Amino acid sequence: MSIKKITQASLANKIVLVRVDYNVPLSPQGSGWSVRDPRRLQASYRTVEHLLRLNCKVVLMSHLGRPEAPGQKKFSLAPVFKYLQKNTDWPIKFIDDYSDAASVRAQIDQSNPGSVFLLENLRFYPGEKKNDPEFVNLLASLGEAYINEAFSSCHRAHASVDGLARALPAAAGFALYNEVEAFTHLLQHPAHPFVVIVGGAKISDKIDPIVNLSRIADAVLIGGGVANNFLKAVGLAVQKSYLQDTPADLQKVGLNYVDLADQIIDDNRSNRLLKDGYIPLPKIIYPVDVVAAPSMDSTDTSIVELTSNDKICDRCQNMYLDIGPKTTRLYKELILQAETVFWNGPMGIFEQKQFARGTKEIARAVAKTGAVTLVGGGDTLAALDKFGFADRVDYASMAGSAALEFLAGKKLPGLEALEK
Repeated sequence: MSIKKITQASLANKIVLVRVDYNVPLSPQGSGWSVRDPRRLQASYRTVEHLLRLNCKVVLMSHLGRPEAPGQKKFSLAPVFKYLQKNTDWPIKFIDDYSDAASVRAQIDQSNPGSVFLLENLRFYPGEKKNDPEFVNLLASLGEAYINEAFSSCHRAHASVDGLARALPAAAGFALYNEVEAFTHLLQHPAHPFVVIVGGAKISDKIDPIVNLSRIADAVLIGGGVANNFLKAVGLAVQKSYLQDTPADLQKVGLNYVDLADQIIDDNRSNRLLKDGYIPLPKIIYPVDVVAAPSMDSTDTSIVELTSNDKICDRCQNMYLDIGPKTTRLYKELILQAETVFWNGPMGIFEQKQFARGTKEIARAVAKTGAVTLVGGGDTLAALDKFGFADRVDYASMAGSAALEFLAGKKLPGLEALEK
């Protein structure tokens, strides 16, 4: 996409509104909350410090969680403010109410160049999610230019993402631009073999990226709960494993996610990946064995070989909670032969020791491979952290749904608003 970078904008000495992604996990602390993972905050530092060097006044805006009503304490950005106050040298102030825009603008005008302000949770205002023109105008009145540094919110046509970018001179922050550039290169110029790894519990937000990436990738390795739809599609028993229900938007055309998984397998049936240069494998690869147990808390585990005879197990009462050793070995070998790897979603319930091996070994292979590696999704990053491989991937995205929609080939409102 042709979006304007922050370095291409005339921003010196201006009041700049910056849409950041400070939707971070919080932990209870005393009578309040504290930031548990500051990486999303840290991702904005380069942009903020660039603006401060330009003698700007910076107004930071973000949402946090999904508040049902204004002022819910557990959704306040006050803990984020305290973190920034303690861990940066910015002269930062917290604006907990900006409904009186004229008063807030006067406070900003009277501040010294280089001042930083953090606005309270945007979603405390109904106009944010509605992209209400009045709320857009309220926000726009607080500044003179706009920078979007929240790729993770670009799939939503909200006031601070879409409307504000159209109301003021706008550009992309460093982190957003780098993220778009990395994923664009993944879609347009990946080095081959290109291996995609998709896991996680739900197939609903993965189906479109799988379809789009399967057109580009040499192999798509399926794990986690997502794999159960593919196993069911080829007639294998999934016992009482999690299987996502028919989505409302597809019911009217009579398709469910098992049907869609079957369609993806069928569409790619003629494509083959040559493992080790000569062993033909299908492009869409799902587990050949799994680690099973009666429940997610059970330590009574077993390895289930997935064969065409497994239909007799329809009466069995196990859940598939990790990929098995044969699948793990196959996936690792393919990853280590790749030149480009994209990974989104763990292979099982990695938080539980008895179901962690598949995800851990995939993480180890992604870290070890000489390929260009991109990973995304909160659970995937948590797994890399847990197993000590977080600093051994080339690019880690915290964008979640926005990244998946981008990889699915969809247009994101926040990016369209930044196009030159």
